[in-house]
Amino acid sequence: MNRFDGRRVLVTGGGSGIGQATVARILAEGGTVVAADIVEAGLEATREQARAADAGDRLTTVVADISDESSVRSAIGGAIRDLGGLDALVNAAGILRSSHTAATTLEFWNRMLAVNLTGTFLVTREALPALLENGKGVVVNFSSTSATFAHPYMAAYAATKGGIQSFTHAIAIEYAKQGLRAVCVAPGSIASGMTSDPGLPEDADFSLLAKLSPAIGQGFAGPETVAGVIAMLASDDGAFVTGTELRIDGGTHA
Repeated sequence: MNRFDGRRVLVTGGGSGIGQATVARILAEGGTVVAADIVEAGLEATREQARAADAGDRLTTVVADISDESSVRSAIGGAIRDLGGLDALVNAAGILRSSHTAATTLEFWNRMLAVNLTGTFLVTREALPALLENGKGVVVNFSSTSATFAHPYMAAYAATKGGIQSFTHAIAIEYAKQGLRAVCVAPGSIASGMTSDPGLPEDADFSLLAKLSPAIGQGFAGPETVAGVIAMLASDDGAFVTGTELRIDGGTHA
């Protein structure tokens, strides 16, 4: 099934985790992809995977810091121009850190917002002209189950994800008449580099985390689980889905 034949897709966070899995999935379905990440070594791993799948000729990678406006304008903007347009944007880049809220520094808080929320805004703003030009562009943003369900020690992270959901709803309505769709995925109980070490406080009360276990399967699912849903949402199969979020957590919060 090549739902992305002839389609151009930008994936941030494409050097690891769900972003990397999304790059692989869209390439497998015929798409042309730009993968952006702040870590060059991760992008090299993504390129190697693409070459092994005989899809390396449809992948371009760029190093970009999504929290930095000048980096987004030069690296992301340049990549979109090189593509000659854009059909879909997947804002998968983000960071997860934990702390006692009472001990959270302003620097910690601001860094979370800068990468997760401001970064999503900056990349989306840069991509919007190209997405609107084709009349049926798609933005897939990354929320989290933490935006609507309690995740202790993750107040800053949860705040960024709640902001991303609200941002997504706003642009979905603002640009609907111009053919743009905007939707969030809200992953939970997904195994990735981000979730393997969230930096919980040494004295964390793990009984507070007891609810964070999936109801189906044998534990956390792999990032490809989310990538498949993203591929649906960004393709014509998701043509009537916009202004909402889709929780992907194996029933953790059912």
